[in-house]
Amino acid sequence: MRVGTFVLAAQFPGQGQGEVLHRAVRSAEVAESAGLDTVWLAEHHFVPYGVCPSAVTLAAFLLGRTSTIGVGTAVSVLPTAHPVALGEQAALLHIASGGRFTLGVGRGGPWVDLEVFGAGLDAFEHGFPESLDLLLRWLREPRVGADGPRYAFREVPVVPRPDELDEPGPPVVVACTSPNSVRLAAERGLPMLLGMHCGDEEKAGMVELWHLTARAAGLSPDVIAAAGAEHVSAGVVQIADSRADAVEALVKAMPGWLQRGLAAHQTVDGSARAMRNPLSYTELLCDLHPVGTAQLCADRLAATSERTGITRFALLVEGSGDLAVTEENVMRLGSDVLPQLA
Repeated sequence: MRVGTFVLAAQFPGQGQGEVLHRAVRSAEVAESAGLDTVWLAEHHFVPYGVCPSAVTLAAFLLGRTSTIGVGTAVSVLPTAHPVALGEQAALLHIASGGRFTLGVGRGGPWVDLEVFGAGLDAFEHGFPESLDLLLRWLREPRVGADGPRYAFREVPVVPRPDELDEPGPPVVVACTSPNSVRLAAERGLPMLLGMHCGDEEKAGMVELWHLTARAAGLSPDVIAAAGAEHVSAGVVQIADSRADAVEALVKAMPGWLQRGLAAHQTVDGSARAMRNPLSYTELLCDLHPVGTAQLCADRLAATSERTGITRFALLVEGSGDLAVTEENVMRLGSDVLPQLA
């Protein structure tokens, strides 16, 4: 079982953005010393929900600050990025880091980002498959051209070549939140990143749909097994000496961050979007994920793995909003929980 951290660079009330980014960097450094598998980085634009606007940029910084731990994006938002530019960055990080980088991509949301970056709502509603396929070709072929509705250009050489390390290039995972995105990933033989708002039953259903779609698409059993082993389950972790203490640490801090962060999202077309109740959502996350004693956390991760078949985890460690508590949380994840999952 491979357990890593999920870093949103969340800005809690009263915190400066430099303080937030320092906590994000420190949590990654501590994760490496704690023996965790991967640091997964989110990106958001124009909202204090997360103050990292470029997961691939922060990934580059953390790859330079660490030496052994994997670093991945969770996710780089494709509708607001050019697939070739993102592919070039991914290839660069893959080679420069000796293969420690993983590129997670997703569709994002119908936010004002689409207006600011000139992508438009159509890029969100219809353009994701074209962008994903162009990105994959860039990471797998020596020369690439395009003749699609959104991207059209003459054939050009891929530089740097992602296979420079005698590997196929950086691993790619796809954030999946709907049956359509599950099918999209499965047809291309790509593993899924499943969100922290989902419970085990929903994730198990998505894994089952992925396998059915992959088989129907004619993927070989070996390809299906290899990709399926790389699915990632996102969640929240908070370790304390009692379940009550762990829940209290999150319930005190997360609703204020969620209220401010989620409310700041603006839709590109001005349509209203229902926002989760911050307290209820925090309580739901505490119920779904490893929040409690080290034993409880290990049992919860093992139960999720048994129910879903997923053996990789990206766990939000900064839910307390406090640097010292976050560092302790990461260290205990490595020292108190991981040995029980070996």
